Amino acid sequence: LLTDPVLPCGQILAEHLSLPSVFFLRGMPCGLDFEATQCPSPPSYTPKMFTEHTDRMNFLQRVKNVIFDIPNYFLCDFAFSPYAKLASEFLQRDVTMSDLLRQASIWLMRLDFVLDYPRPLMPNIIVIGGVNCAHKQ
Repeated sequence: LLTDPVLPCGQILAEHLSLPSVFFLRGMPCGLDFEATQCPSPPSYTPKMFTEHTDRMNFLQRVKNVIFDIPNYFLCDFAFSPYAKLASEFLQRDVTMSDLLRQASIWLMRLDFVLDYPRPLMPNIIVIGGVNCAHKQ
């Protein structure tokens, strides 16, 4: 089942029907994609959006980076709690969003290392580009 994990209704259906799922996305809010795929992403070393930091930060920039990451935990719980509740009711067992997203067979990530910093990826993540590709004449 090809689905977008930002709205996890497709993944809930795939889990219910025992179908393999393929995610196609650019990135998820609050770093839920890092957590679900178990990719390392320590907030003191990975530059966060809107901080304008590079991968070479001094101590104060690392602290600022961690502070920018704290609201993500609360926003993520607030945004995805209705889906976790829906999945728990529909699948008739306790399900968190991370548990639901971990069931993906393949993640097709539209990452471009011109825009994003290189990061470790798990074997089930396939990087597909195309953000800045054009046909040559």
